[in-house]
Amino acid sequence: MTSSAFAVLFVVAVAVTLGLRLWLAARQIAHVRAHRVATPAPFAARIDDAAHRKAADYTVAKQRFGMIEAGIDTAVLLLLTEGGVLGWLIAATESLATPPLVRDVLLLCAVGLIAGVVSLPFSWWRTFRIEERFGFNRTTLATWLGDLAKGIAVAAVLGLPLAFVVLWLMRSAGAYWWVFAWIAWMAFQLLVLVLYPTVIAPLFNRFSPLPAGAARERIERLLARCGFRASGLFVMDGSKRSGHGNAYFTGFGRAKRVVFFDTLLARLAPEEIEAVLAHELGHFRLRHVVKRVVWSAVFSLALLALLAWLARMAWFYAGLGIAPDTVRIAMTRPGVALALFMLVLPVFTFVLAPLAAAYSRRHEFEADAFAAAHASAGALVAALIKLYEDNAATLTPDPVHSAFYDSHPPTAIRVARLSALAPSPAGT
Repeated sequence: MTSSAFAVLFVVAVAVTLGLRLWLAARQIAHVRAHRVATPAPFAARIDDAAHRKAADYTVAKQRFGMIEAGIDTAVLLLLTEGGVLGWLIAATESLATPPLVRDVLLLCAVGLIAGVVSLPFSWWRTFRIEERFGFNRTTLATWLGDLAKGIAVAAVLGLPLAFVVLWLMRSAGAYWWVFAWIAWMAFQLLVLVLYPTVIAPLFNRFSPLPAGAARERIERLLARCGFRASGLFVMDGSKRSGHGNAYFTGFGRAKRVVFFDTLLARLAPEEIEAVLAHELGHFRLRHVVKRVVWSAVFSLALLALLAWLARMAWFYAGLGIAPDTVRIAMTRPGVALALFMLVLPVFTFVLAPLAAAYSRRHEFEADAFAAAHASAGALVAALIKLYEDNAATLTPDPVHSAFYDSHPPTAIRVARLSALAPSPAGT
């Protein structure tokens, strides 16, 4: 392939990806607005029209904002690549009197800094304008800035050593460096799984033991029935930042924890909390987590092999805006290949999003069935409807948009399946 042909392919892929994102967002907006006035009949008895309209308006606001963000992100990507900004950064770091490995790490940091600076206004607007407008935001500016500083610190402590290791392997481990880099990447992911519940998460939130009561008794009986051992049941102060509610498992091996947002505990009845936890437990018992880790491992290995091949191709660099007189230097610097690869990969993999979404929705249906078998399908339906209402999740998503993006099934389909799994009154 020639550099000009790859440049055309890249620009076309960028245009198609942006066009597809904008088209999907426009479809979502039109569909949600068309069904905004009245709550769908299956939910009319539980969610009033005012809450339904709020969810519609919240969805539309997020989609419109996302369209602006997509446009800016695309412009920044083109400036970094075809616009020559990355080429300038290569020249700037090449002139530094530091070891080559340090220059590459600094290059990656510079690209990350640009991306972070561009994303900051969007993060602020999303938190203090959109979430605030719809009554969800409880984050103060001090908390937001503190989270930002902590996030940068965690990224530096964890990310910089990984960057040094991968770049060193790219320079020193020979033709099959990508195999060793993959091993390092998987070890890094395992380390994060181990550290997250006890080291990383407590930097951002306070975790306290789930207090005694009906909810804890139900949860402990559920865990015993399913043979699941956790290192503890915890409540997270999610209300410190948002009115949204959730529950999740975290950790690895014996370090697994069950975590509930305090907002969820305040909203749901004990049997509904049990049903939500049964759903999350289903993901573990059905090995969904393991399956996703395996798929992620296979995919990351394939991507690293692709990077190893592209890093040897001059057209890869020249086609992405690296000046002809800089290509030879760029090909001697693994950090350049890694930076370019990370920048352009989302453009070429965006079309795979529906496959990942479909795989995730299949797991959600399976976890719902597990919850229906080990708790109450009716209680899970009641919990889901409350959560959809509290989180202002639309009940009427566009089918095409949902199929492309949504990791969870549409509300109507999910509730209908769960209702079919619930025992009839005659059987109770």
